[in-house]
Amino acid sequence: MSTLIDFVLHIDEHLMAMVADYGMYVYAILFLIVFVETGFIVMPLLPGDSLLFAAGAIAAANNNEGLNVWVLMPLLILAALCGDNVNYFVGKFFSEQIKKRDRILFFKREYITQTEAFYEKYGRQAIIMARFVPIVRTIAPFVAGAGNMPYRRYITVCILGAVLWVVGITLLGYTCGGFEIVKNNFEIVVFGIIGVSILPIIIGVLKAKLKKS
Repeated sequence: MSTLIDFVLHIDEHLMAMVADYGMYVYAILFLIVFVETGFIVMPLLPGDSLLFAAGAIAAANNNEGLNVWVLMPLLILAALCGDNVNYFVGKFFSEQIKKRDRILFFKREYITQTEAFYEKYGRQAIIMARFVPIVRTIAPFVAGAGNMPYRRYITVCILGAVLWVVGITLLGYTCGGFEIVKNNFEIVVFGIIGVSILPIIIGVLKAKLKKS
């Protein structure tokens, strides 16, 4: 766990070391990280947002040498979509078993019911919003599949969400990463990215507690 925390907080340094050590293979490593975070329901803690920001910042700092942002973005969009589709169909496969039993792994039957109601209330934008929230973006495709959301409806917003997420955060890093204040305070920037991204989870938990009290 401490290794993961160190990797997240100093992701710029680790990513630069990976570029130096592995060259072009770093694209495959980044593809794998994004794929695993979005595709494996048991791996929701990988650094998606900060990874995209750091990759964009490093591409800008090195004038697209080592990491080219215009190669990186379509590659990671594809990684996110591949992961989402794996997660969706795994959820679809376990759908009936979850509904017959109280729990599979850490999924309770009520989670599916609640999420179906959430999707019904907020529609397609729920999938897009979930993309920008850590942990939730890993769980959302699984639950969409388990909740029998029609694939055609799911995949259209899934593509839009992946494009907005990868392009938005990577270009933010590419634009801001060259600023000295960002370079010299990258750890604080990472904390800020994490804080903003988990804010919806915190608000949701507080709202749920207030309703119960």
